[in-house]
This record gives sequence, structure tokens and C-alpha cells, in this order.
Amino acid sequence: MESKESANHAHLERKLGPLMLWGLGVGYVISGMYFGWNLGLEQGGTLGLAIATGFIIVMYVAFTFSYTEMACAIPKAGGAFDYAYKALGKNGAFFAGMAQNIEFIFAPPAIAFAIGAYVHIFLPGVSITAIAIIAYILFTALNIYGVQAAATFELFITVLAVLGLVLFFFATGSSFSVQHLQIDALPNGWTGVFAAIPFAIWFFLAIEGVANVAEETINPQRNILVGFGSALLTLIILCLLTFMFSVGVNGWETVVVDPDTGMASDSPLPLALRHIMGADHWLFKVISLIGISGLIASFHGIILAAGRATYEFGKMRFAPEVFGKIHPRFKTPANALIINTIIGIVALLTGRTSEIITIACFGALTLYVLSMVSMIRLRQRYPDLDRPFKVPFYPLAPVTALVISLVSLLSITIYNHWLALIYLFILLLAYGWFKLMYKE
Repeated sequence: MESKESANHAHLERKLGPLMLWGLGVGYVISGMYFGWNLGLEQGGTLGLAIATGFIIVMYVAFTFSYTEMACAIPKAGGAFDYAYKALGKNGAFFAGMAQNIEFIFAPPAIAFAIGAYVHIFLPGVSITAIAIIAYILFTALNIYGVQAAATFELFITVLAVLGLVLFFFATGSSFSVQHLQIDALPNGWTGVFAAIPFAIWFFLAIEGVANVAEETINPQRNILVGFGSALLTLIILCLLTFMFSVGVNGWETVVVDPDTGMASDSPLPLALRHIMGADHWLFKVISLIGISGLIASFHGIILAAGRATYEFGKMRFAPEVFGKIHPRFKTPANALIINTIIGIVALLTGRTSEIITIACFGALTLYVLSMVSMIRLRQRYPDLDRPFKVPFYPLAPVTALVISLVSLLSITIYNHWLALIYLFILLLAYGWFKLMYKE
């Protein structure tokens, strides 16, 4: 493993502190507060999505702190790929790394489309697809330019997105009623809880990307823990408040169905505000505009994490070596960023954003399962490994995350069996290439 790393003389530079890591961790995820989650209400209603979200919060708490133990002990850009390499060998590492790549590469196209839709409101003469492609090119270029510039921008745009949510809470607070949460709270029975799981995951999807900048973090053994922990706490608070204040305005249907089209909407917060004050109110326009920053924060942040994941895959020759090269001037994984953008734009052009989100969730849950297996295996095989942080309540924490991840993966498969087959096909096709081309 060391000899392969030394083949690439350029290296990632350590420039990130705990505040930057908080910005990345929250930024990766915060778009999930602004769109997507509300579609789970159509499946589970208020109670069904609330129960699903509760279980998913437990999973992410257990997973994040278990994952942090490995990130502090093995601070590498590949994240789950590197942990599985040490714990499960090259085959286990391939599937963990490929699942991570699928999650990080397929999430941005859906967010890019949402960015295009939001900006299109203010620039109706420009097509949604064109705006989305321009966003891809701009933020890929920023990531190639340098990690410090990328992370500084991410911190700024994340703080703006958080302030937008706080403004939304104040704007809807006077209209909140517990009775509104009880309206048709479980429309499809208890099966709706399982159907709502992917949308509950969307609240937190990709927070694990913090680990992928470990090689660019100052004192990673300490700062990764601080960054992960503070980001997760922030996101849990924002998730609960966003859920309650959105639905508490007038029941869940108000933040799902667009009254103009009668179709499900990707804009739950503007729908809630529109019910209270109308679309012409200045506060409606301000919060809707700030909502773009939340989408940009996640879009930009996941592009950053995806570049590091693909870079590590290429550096270790699990993918073409060209992806594992560092730009000699900017010290960033430029080739990996470019190939990810090309794949993302192709996915974007299909126009099937909900399916793309679901495939990203398949990748995430596979990653969580293999990561928890890796964590338990590392404790068994390498008891003397230097662990600056150890997860509390071992083995309860990783086992809890593992069980909930497996149940969630099974549920998504049952409700999306064709997408499950497509996901499996991508995995097996890539694995076939790996077995033919990989050389020790």
C-alpha cells in the first residue's frame, strides 16, 4: 500500500481546521433541509416520516461516532475505502469504495437540477438544465483551484444557508400548531414508515464526507472528531426544527403538493411560507433566494468529497491510475474531479432526479454497512492500533448502526427493486473491470 502511495510525488496539503470541517459537514447535508425530505410525507405522513427520521437519527449518531474512530485512526482521503482495505482486504475495499463513489457522484446531479429550478425562478429565460451544467463547471473549477478556497467558500455559503433556516423558523413560528402535525398523520399505515426511509436519510446523506478531507486536515486525530460531532449536532437540531415548523403551518399536504400544478414539489419551505404570507411577500422571496445557498453548499461540498474518494480509488489502482494524480500546481485531485463532473452531467441529462437520489441512497447504505463491519473487524484484528478517539458503548454503537442500515437497505430494495438491479449492475460491472485490470 505504501509503495503505491509513494508513486505519486505530489500530495494533498493540510490546511483545514475544525471550523472548516464543521462548514463542510453541515454543508454536505444542508440541502436536505431545503428539498427532497418532504416527499417522504406523501409516503408516510407526518407520523410515518417522523418515526423513520427518528430511527435514521439513531443510525447516524451511532454511525458517525463509529466512523470517526476509524477516521482518526486512519486519516486517509479514501474514507471507507481505506478502512475496508485494512479490515477486509482488497475485495471488501473495492465494494466499500465503489459504494462511496456511487453515493458521492450520483447525489450532485439531483442537487444541480434543484439549483437550476430555483435559479430559473429569477432567470426564466435560461433553461434549468443549462443552469445546472454551468453550476457543475463553476464548482468543479473552484475545487480544482484549491481546497482552502473551496472550503472557505463552503463555510460562507453554509453559514448563509443556516441563517436562512433560522429566518424560516421565525417566519413560521407564529403559525405553528401541534394540531397541524396530527392531520392525517399516517395515511398509508405502518408500511409508510418503511417507504419514507430514503427521504429520512436525505436529511443527513453524505455527512461522512468529512472523513475524505482527513489528509488535508491540520491535526486530523483531534479536529475530525470536533468537526464531525459539531456538524452532526447542528444537523439534528436543524432537521427537527425544519420538520416541525414546515408541517406545523398547515399539515403535511401543504408542503408536498404545489397548488399551481397539483404535483409533488421539491420546495417545501417556500410552500409553507406561501400559505402564510403569499408569494409576493418580501420575506418569501428572501428565504427562497437564500434557499439556493443551501443547495449550493451541498452541491459544492459533495463534489469536493467525491473528488477525494475517486482520487484514492485511482491512487490505489482500483480505478484507472490517471484518477489518482494530484495537480502539480493546485495540489488537488483535478482528474478525479473532472471525470466525476462528466458522469454527473450525463446523469443530469437523463432528467430522472428522484431515481438518481435513490441510487445515491443505495450507495450510502452499502457504505454504512461495510464501514460498520470494517470497524468491528479492525477492533478484532488490530487491537493495538492507535485510536485517538474510541466510540462510546462499543460494540453497541456500530452494531446499532449496522442493523438499522441493513433494515433500511432492505426497505429501499423492496420499494425500488428496478433501481436496486441497476445499482447492482453498476457494482458488478465495475467489479469485473477491477478483477481484470487490478495488479498487485
